[in-house]
Amino acid sequence: VQLQASGGGLVQAGGSLRLSCAASGSILSNYHMGWFRQAPGKEREFVATIIRRGIISYYGDSVKGRFTISRDNAKNTVYLQMNSLKPEDTAVYYCAAASSSFISQRTTDYNYWGQGTLVTVSS
Repeated sequence: VQLQASGGGLVQAGGSLRLSCAASGSILSNYHMGWFRQAPGKEREFVATIIRRGIISYYGDSVKGRFTISRDNAKNTVYLQMNSLKPEDTAVYYCAAASSSFISQRTTDYNYWGQGTLVTVSS
């Protein structure tokens, strides 16, 4: 499966952005989907994940209550709604797909990755 992330940009603190991740080459409902982010000089960090049917999702502690992951399997697309953005949310955001039977927060459990989209939050 090929993943294409989009929707990043520059936003002021307190603002919102919605990221999209479009899949091609396979049916998105075959995969658990996740969002990760990587700030300069830091390791890639788990942001959110959602199971194949979209009923259950999990979030990293730093984004809980502010970010929402969702998916539209009919459109083969996963979304990340980001509200109340903070400067520390600045990073390249990556979407990823996992073909495993379990849901995971570990980068190593994801088989496919998008190219990333940059989110910059100004103070």
